[in-house]
Amino acid sequence: MAGHTENEITIAAPLDLVWDMTNDIERWPQLFSEYAAAEVLSRQGDTVTFRLTMHPDENGKVWSWVSERTTDREKLTVRARRVEPGPFEFMNIRWEYEETPDGTRMRWTQDFAMKPDAPVDDAGMTDIINRNSPVQMALIRDRIEQAAGERRTAPVSPA
Repeated sequence: MAGHTENEITIAAPLDLVWDMTNDIERWPQLFSEYAAAEVLSRQGDTVTFRLTMHPDENGKVWSWVSERTTDREKLTVRARRVEPGPFEFMNIRWEYEETPDGTRMRWTQDFAMKPDAPVDDAGMTDIINRNSPVQMALIRDRIEQAAGERRTAPVSPA
């Protein structure tokens, strides 16, 4: 049996800003609280291969893996997958963006399966993702909304 999660949040900021900030992988350690480092390994067109490294967990273990992400600006979607799946048999993620009257809706859908020897099973990882995604999404929302506010209040330079 595989795991599946869906989480979404509305960010009171323009779509272009939300898209740009959430797809700037090198800056993810400033956007997410869980990542200590994000290193881009290669770029080919709209596809980026990168390594994410998390902060140490409660046992001092540092988790790191390589993922591949392909953006489709026209369709406002991103598809990602773990290239080095670690404890996952597979992990596929879809990000969707939508303009709304209240700002930009961002939705994350994750489909995955855990390896038999993983520290948690599919249900356990579903619970972890469903607890963590809203925390990360709220942090991202707050940081993007702060950036949007700073842009609106920035002084205009004389020509």
